[in-house]
Amino acid sequence: MMDTIYAVSSGAPPAAIGVIRVSGSRAGEALESLTNRKIEPRRASLAMLRDRAGNALDEALVLWFPGPHTATGEDLVEFHCHGGRAVLAAVSRALGELDGLRPAEPGEFTRRAFANGRIDLAEAEGLADLLAAETELQRASAMAMAGGAVSRETSRWRDEVLRLSAQVEAALDFSDEDDVGELPPSFGEDVAALLGELRDWLRRPRSEILGEGFRVAIAGPPNTGKSTLFNALTESEAAITSPIAGTTRDVIVRSVAIEGIPFSFVDTAGLREVDEMKGGDPIEAIGIERARGELAKADVILWLGAEGEGPTNAWEVAAKSDLDDFVGKAASYVVSAATGIGVEELKDALVAAARTSLPKPGEAALNSRQHQRLQEAAEAFERTLSASDPLIVAEELRRARVAFDRLTGRATTEDMLDALFDRFCIGK
Repeated sequence: MMDTIYAVSSGAPPAAIGVIRVSGSRAGEALESLTNRKIEPRRASLAMLRDRAGNALDEALVLWFPGPHTATGEDLVEFHCHGGRAVLAAVSRALGELDGLRPAEPGEFTRRAFANGRIDLAEAEGLADLLAAETELQRASAMAMAGGAVSRETSRWRDEVLRLSAQVEAALDFSDEDDVGELPPSFGEDVAALLGELRDWLRRPRSEILGEGFRVAIAGPPNTGKSTLFNALTESEAAITSPIAGTTRDVIVRSVAIEGIPFSFVDTAGLREVDEMKGGDPIEAIGIERARGELAKADVILWLGAEGEGPTNAWEVAAKSDLDDFVGKAASYVVSAATGIGVEELKDALVAAARTSLPKPGEAALNSRQHQRLQEAAEAFERTLSASDPLIVAEELRRARVAFDRLTGRATTEDMLDALFDRFCIGK
């Protein structure tokens, strides 16, 4: 029998309300012990909470949910207390004095929900992303995942694979020793249709870009206004600006949200050949090397150098348009970070570019692990279509089914589960 666990499941105190959650076979006993009365299931009740010695702890709203139809699949109690630190500490201490109860570990409530079949692995990952969401786009995508968008599709694909596998088994079972039975004419079409659906999902933008943000690197020679533009785009003073060439020696990254879309803006050292640097400054040389590495990772590069000299497909930006000796009016974007001229237009263009690369609002996005599992299933379907031996076809369909099972957590490892649920806070 698993331990009964408890933890504060609301935000950090002090707060107006603090919620303490208890889950496990002794949750009902804990409720009776603290309230000294029977509580009607699934109805909010006001009760005075007392410890074993009879000392009043708090007057709280209590909720009693007998399992298995609960968030964790177990008996579950919630104490909605006043949210002061001392109150929550006193109620938690009283719970800890009861036999068979212990404090929950990070993510343990959600892990029990997974273990008891209340959610699958993909939904648990979506919930973890939801808790970490900082922008509207991240929230909407995580809600789709936590709500089972991928899980439902995967279940349907798995059912279809089982149906196809049954057709293959029938062909094998009803064949004689010299002649293997033929598969239905629609078999290949059905496999191809499944493969097409998986390829559509695999072409979707990945969820990692939602967490990391649409990466915009600002690059160019020294003293072209990169740091000033970086500060304007991020609306901060993160980068030191100076008329002295080579002021920025290292990569500076700032994450911001623009119109609900996550961005990572990267300010880089001025790009010039090492032999152009006075005295061959080794620190600046390292900064230049790191800057070139950032350009390779960027989704968009804003080039503030001479026209035609930037990386391929870079956006040419002419900065410092407020200066009397300004040149570069042929650039795609003409801005002055000092006065704000053209900055909003540049932001609008970046938002439009990001929307084409990021998942659509409310659309489920695969993470790396889920993408890999679907890729394995797609490869199995490709081999199925090219195979002529029904035994090989049956094996490839089994591989596809295993990939789906690994995606939803029917077949997984403890190490992977540990890594996932360690992302959750205590009380979730």
